[in-house]
Amino acid sequence: MPVNVRYIVRDVEAAIDFYTKVLGFEVDIHPAPGFARLRFGDLWLLLNRPGAGGAGQAMPDGSEPAPGGWNRFQVEVEDLDETVGRMRTQGVTFRSDILAGTGGRQVLVDDPSGNPIELFEPVRRD
Repeated sequence: MPVNVRYIVRDVEAAIDFYTKVLGFEVDIHPAPGFARLRFGDLWLLLNRPGAGGAGQAMPDGSEPAPGGWNRFQVEVEDLDETVGRMRTQGVTFRSDILAGTGGRQVLVDDPSGNPIELFEPVRRD
C-alpha cells in the first residue's frame, strides 16, 4: 500500500528537479504548474505550490500553507558518507552534519523550498 506525503513547495519545477536528480524519485503526474506527484518505491510525494488551488489554497482565516518545519520523511541509504559527498557536489543544503545514534546514522537535507528529508543509514547487524 503506498504512503502519501504532501509537501508545500515554493517552486514545483525546482522540487521536481531536486527529488528526481538528487534522490531518485520518478514523476508520476505533473498536470499543472502548481502540482506534481512523484514516486519513490511505495512513497508518493505530493508537491503543491501555495496559492495554486487544492491543498495549496488559503485557509478560511487567510493563512497560506508554507514550506519548512521539522516533520520529515526518511530515505534509507546504504552508504551515508558516499551519499552526502555526492549531494554536496550537487550543492544540496544540509541542516546538520552526520549524527550517530543507537539505530544508525542520519543527516538532514533541505529540498529547494526548505522542507527536510532525513537520510538514514541503519546499523548493520550481522
